[in-house]
Amino acid sequence: MNQKTIDLEARLIRFAVRVISIAESLPGTKAGNHLANQLVRSGTSPALNYGEAQDAESKTNFIHKLKIVTKELRETRVSLQIIQLMGATDLANDLRESLDECNQLISIFVKSIRTSRNTSQGPRTS
Repeated sequence: MNQKTIDLEARLIRFAVRVISIAESLPGTKAGNHLANQLVRSGTSPALNYGEAQDAESKTNFIHKLKIVTKELRETRVSLQIIQLMGATDLANDLRESLDECNQLISIFVKSIRTSRNTSQGPRTS
């Protein structure tokens, strides 16, 4: 594993810990519990799937895993936005930082998928 891979994995793990912390801070209401459960599932999944992608059996499988990472990050972003709109003022800073990190991670993975697709297609002939 190269340093970039290790750094990205560490970033995903820190992101997972951050969303778990947000989930733990939500009220114990029906809605709070539902959002907390959803946030923990989608917010920890990217780190786990990225770990799996590192041992992908093929370029196609690698791209598929990265697409799952991106899908889960987008789902997490929506959950964070819902929580933000609920007016959780005590979480405002954590939510803002988490949304920013989530957007950055989505951008990284969208670009990685695009790059992986382009390198797997080989040179084009005119």
